[in-house]
Amino acid sequence: MPRNPQLVLSQARAPLTRITQVMDEQGEWREQALACERPLTLYLNKREIVTLMTLGEDPEALVLGYLRNQGLIERLEDLLAIQVDWDVEAAAVVTTHTPDDLEETLSKRTVTTGCGQGTVFGNQMERLRGLTLAPWHLKQSQVYQLLEALNQHNETYRNAGAVHGCAICTATGEVLSFCEDIGRHNAVDTLAGRLWLNGIESEDKVFYTTGRLTSEMVIKAAQMGISVLLSRSGATEMGLQLANMLGMLMLARAKGRHFLVYSDQDRLTLDARPDPMPRSSKRRD
Repeated sequence: MPRNPQLVLSQARAPLTRITQVMDEQGEWREQALACERPLTLYLNKREIVTLMTLGEDPEALVLGYLRNQGLIERLEDLLAIQVDWDVEAAAVVTTHTPDDLEETLSKRTVTTGCGQGTVFGNQMERLRGLTLAPWHLKQSQVYQLLEALNQHNETYRNAGAVHGCAICTATGEVLSFCEDIGRHNAVDTLAGRLWLNGIESEDKVFYTTGRLTSEMVIKAAQMGISVLLSRSGATEMGLQLANMLGMLMLARAKGRHFLVYSDQDRLTLDARPDPMPRSSKRRD
């Protein structure tokens, strides 16, 4: 339940997939699920902010997490309402006041690369200065526990593909919250909104994504207070630079029993080393 009793939230979850007819390589027709993709234009106190392309799994949390990660809402107590209406493809957010520097913040826009382009407003690096993350340690066996637990999720991906999944997990393998969306940045914003609404402490949690650990993803995880990153994909150079700067344990290429540790390697205890692979079959990552 939201920690802010005055907050009015809609419950506008949209259908995540629809069925279409496709032809396979044998010329046979079959049904195939498609991941839905729909625009959602975000308004803050009647000021248009951005249009997000989203799956629509948890739009209220997505909107809140986006605004928080962009520095446009700093206190949950200031929030009065989040109303999502799919008929007009809009989300109206009402707060007790509008940030004084809103126009200046919106004028500094960076469009990020990757699937489902994201938009970053303002000077993100300034907001990271002075940020301190908890440098707790993780065990290799816990990484394997997490990966096994996460295999039970990705429902939309299994049915239709074309989406990314992100999760907030404990070190003991519990998946506290999982979200799928068209873009990984939408999924992590949704998680940020859920954590904030429910008052979940995140300093001892693990952030997981099926997508790349880009600078944007590292920044969003850091803004949630998370210092351990786990991805089944790879990392970018700037993502790694930021992880090193912020003191984050970054693990990527995590599939099965394999993973690579990109930063803060001394925070991982290798207590479950698998048998070495034959030289001829070793991966080239």
